Amino acid sequence: YRYEQPQQGRYRQFHQIGVEAFGTASPLVDAEMIQMGDQFFRSLGLENLTLELNSLGCPICRPKYLIVFTEFLQKVESSLCPDCQRRTKKNPLRALDCKTEECFRITTEAPSIQDHLCDDCEQHMDHVLEGLGLVGSTYKINPRIVRGLDYYGRTTFEWTTTELGAQNAVGGGGRYDGLVNLLGGPKSPAVGFAIGLERLIELVQKKRAGQEKVSSATVLFIAPLGEKGIKEGFKLADRLRREGMTVEIDYEGKSLKSSMRRAGKSGATHTLILGDDELKKGKAMVKTMKDGEQKEIPLAKMTAKDFS
Repeated sequence: YRYEQPQQGRYRQFHQIGVEAFGTASPLVDAEMIQMGDQFFRSLGLENLTLELNSLGCPICRPKYLIVFTEFLQKVESSLCPDCQRRTKKNPLRALDCKTEECFRITTEAPSIQDHLCDDCEQHMDHVLEGLGLVGSTYKINPRIVRGLDYYGRTTFEWTTTELGAQNAVGGGGRYDGLVNLLGGPKSPAVGFAIGLERLIELVQKKRAGQEKVSSATVLFIAPLGEKGIKEGFKLADRLRREGMTVEIDYEGKSLKSSMRRAGKSGATHTLILGDDELKKGKAMVKTMKDGEQKEIPLAKMTAKDFS
C-alpha cells in the first residue's frame, strides 16, 4: 500500500500477471518472452505500445560499469534530487530511472552501459535482437532501463505508453539468472515478465477495443535440430501462435532422442521435427502423439488447420 497520493497510473494496491521460463540461457527464449508479451497486447487491441530494451551486463562487466557510473554521479551529486543522492551510495543504477526533470537531464550525459558490455553480453544481446528481427518485432534500445536487484542481468525490457502519465510502463521483465541460486537453489537461468493489471485495464478502457483470446486444444512441440532448425522453428512457432496454437520449442535439444523424450513429457498433441533434411525439402515431419501417425507438411503453407 502507498501512503502518498498516487500519481496517474499508480495505485495504493495493484495486481500483476506474470510469465516465467526456467532452465535455459538461450537468448531466443528472451526474444520468445518478448514476442509473447507483444502478441498478448495485440490480442487486446493495444497496437501503439513501445518496446524498449537494454542489457544490464553480467557479474563480470557490470561491476566495472558501476565504478564508472558512480564516479559520474559523484561529480554531479549536489545537483541531484535527495533520492538520487541516496542512490549514489546504495544503488547507483536507480538514478537512471528517476522521473525528476533535472535528474533526467543530468543523467542523459552519463556513460552508457551499452558501451561497457563484455563480449559474451554483447553477443547475447545481438542474438536477442536477431530473434526479434526474425518475427518482425520493432523495438528501441534504452540504456535507462535498469533493475534494482543484483540477481538481474543481461536482457531487460519494458512496454511503455504515452497515455498513463509519468508511470508509463505497462509491463516489463528480463533475465534473472542469479535468483534461484540466491534463494539457495541450484544455478538456473531464468527469464520472465510481469504486466500490471490496473494499468492494462485502464489502457483497454481508453482504447475501447479488444478481441477474444483464441483458444485451442492443440499443443505443438517443435523439435529442431541444429542452429538453422532452431531459427526456422522460432519463426514457425510465432506464426502458429498468432493463429491461436499453443507451441513449445526445444532450444537446447542435443539430439532427436532427447527432444522426443521432452515432447512426450510436455503433454503435446503433436511433435514437429525440423532438421537439415526437412529444411532442404521445405517440409516438416509431424507426429501425432496419441497414435504415432506421421505425415509431412510443407513449411511455407503450414497453418494451425494442419493440426486439427
